[in-house]
Amino acid sequence: MKSASQSKTIYLSPKTKSNFINPGQKIQKTTLPNKIKIITHKIPYIRSITMGVWIDAGSRDEEAHEHGKAHFIEHMLFKGTQKRSAFDLAKEFDAIGGNSNAFTSVEATCLFAQVMDEHFPQMAEILSDIFLNSEFDPNEIEHEKQVIFQEIEMFEENPEDLVMSLLDENRWKNHSLGKNILGTRQTIAAINSKKIKHFFEKHYTPEKMTIALAGNIEHDEAVNILGKSFGKIKTSKYETAKRQKPTPEKGIVFLKRPTEQYHLCLGTDGFSKKDRNRFKASLFTTILGGNMSSRLFQEIREKRGLAYSIYSFLNQFSDTGMIGVYEAVSKENLIPSLKLILKEIKNLKNKKTSDGELESAISFTKGNLLLSMESTENLMVKLAQNEILYKRYIPFEETISEIEKITWNDIRDMADRIFDRSTVTASVVGPDTSQKQQFENILKI
Repeated sequence: MKSASQSKTIYLSPKTKSNFINPGQKIQKTTLPNKIKIITHKIPYIRSITMGVWIDAGSRDEEAHEHGKAHFIEHMLFKGTQKRSAFDLAKEFDAIGGNSNAFTSVEATCLFAQVMDEHFPQMAEILSDIFLNSEFDPNEIEHEKQVIFQEIEMFEENPEDLVMSLLDENRWKNHSLGKNILGTRQTIAAINSKKIKHFFEKHYTPEKMTIALAGNIEHDEAVNILGKSFGKIKTSKYETAKRQKPTPEKGIVFLKRPTEQYHLCLGTDGFSKKDRNRFKASLFTTILGGNMSSRLFQEIREKRGLAYSIYSFLNQFSDTGMIGVYEAVSKENLIPSLKLILKEIKNLKNKKTSDGELESAISFTKGNLLLSMESTENLMVKLAQNEILYKRYIPFEETISEIEKITWNDIRDMADRIFDRSTVTASVVGPDTSQKQQFENILKI
């Protein structure tokens, strides 16, 4: 496409040697005149292509009255265009053996599909039609509201999802990070076609768009085909507000629900996706409760049988983050297991066990990273997220190198910095609130 800027190889020429990536692979990027980025990761020995259309906007970009719109739009993108009905879209994807889907996160929205390489032109045409020509038909919107209401009900009936959401709401009070991506019944009921189109025009703009492709794809072919459609999108006439970094708050919330078990979440300060400490935080989380050999899993489930489900987690955003622990326990085990969680965190601050534990966590992390490279969907996601967050491609070797530098002193430092009692937020969903005072006394919040 003559109007596009010159393609730029940003990683791995054919002569580059690599322990992790086939030297024949290469990654190229082109920026169209309207600022849409097209990035390809060519893998010649794979017969498929995964393509994702990414928008650097999600639920945290919603104003209070817009709560749930980003997720609603994701649903509506498959409900028909000016020339295809919802059935036509499903039928045409099926006809080329393709898989299509979409997701909404706190900070991004993605529409993606996977097909055999020979069907790339058809896939690109369908995805561009969905993105450029969705009708947002009022009748379809009313039908989809009922689907979203059902989704909200399913969410509220899942105590694990509910206690996680309560943790976010309690920690990020009065900020969009604390709002559920699904929205509420009230905000969803207020949605109409005009409001949806306004939100789409405001946020789904070329400056925020990245199209990522991984598989057996020629970069110039992708730019030529996609540029003819996506290159037509005009730059936005709206100015979107700059994201505001939230201030985390501490506190405990108990919610009474007719559940058999108590579901507990602890959250504390973490690191953003751009903070170099994110590698240390990831390894710390793995050692604490990230796999079956982790301290929490072994101590609370395997040795004592206090909980079936217990794990630590890491939530990261562009400007902040949170490290947390989740468990589901019976009423009599809520307080004993809380004490054990705090004890294991304290042990990580004060006691070194063996280098083997650290080495195992490093190997586990490296293994997960390298196994993820076998999926074109994962590689597509990595391409887009690297561009959106870092404006460059970060090789797996660079990430692994950072992980291999981590020492026990780093892990102890993480434990000391992260689980300071003054920064802890907690949420509990269970059959009663009788243990709230004792819970608060132990955490000293």
